[in-house]
Amino acid sequence: MPKFRIGSQEYPSKKAAQEAVRDVLYGYSVGSIVDKEKDHLLLLDLLDMHEEADEKIGVGVEAFAIAPPLTGPYPGFEVIRTDGSRIDFSYLACLKPPSYRQQVCAAMRVEAEANVTAYFTARAAANTLVSDESGRTLDITDTHVSYYRGPSFADLAAAFAADAGGWDAIELTTSSNPGRGQFADRQLAERWREYHREHAVLALLTSQENLRRPRR
Repeated sequence: MPKFRIGSQEYPSKKAAQEAVRDVLYGYSVGSIVDKEKDHLLLLDLLDMHEEADEKIGVGVEAFAIAPPLTGPYPGFEVIRTDGSRIDFSYLACLKPPSYRQQVCAAMRVEAEANVTAYFTARAAANTLVSDESGRTLDITDTHVSYYRGPSFADLAAAFAADAGGWDAIELTTSSNPGRGQFADRQLAERWREYHREHAVLALLTSQENLRRPRR
């Protein structure tokens, strides 16, 4: 049976992923905020899978809430943006097959993982494991590498794709692990890694600080 991924979380099937999301939806009362970290992170990754993710996310995600039914008897999810505005989204729409742009973005994250790991390793070696937001000393088990002050990952990916001739110009390898494909052109992959090294402004935050940041 094919596996299914939401962000880094892997499920034995699409049905199992859908049930995990429904557990979050019905684990809170209508009108309440999704306040458990693991549930919030799941919904962030889920929302990234929406075909209109950029529009739904807007200026950034502050929180998620359980919205009353728009039509029919079932509640839904609502994004609370960092500017206070709200918009609903369908979790079923998020679980549709990813667009090619989404597949390329996922591959870009895979290709850039070495850069992110190298950044964390360098900070640890320099004994500078402190939050770049609060200055707090970080616990190595509660440390997130974040696109904190510079362009978001989505902005970096879009700019590189435009320079490469558009999303469709970036050919990917096939993968038995959905969302873990790579660039077929390895020279282009190195160009992307170099672009990421040059333009990504990374930082270290605690998990809670990272959660409060705008998504994107």
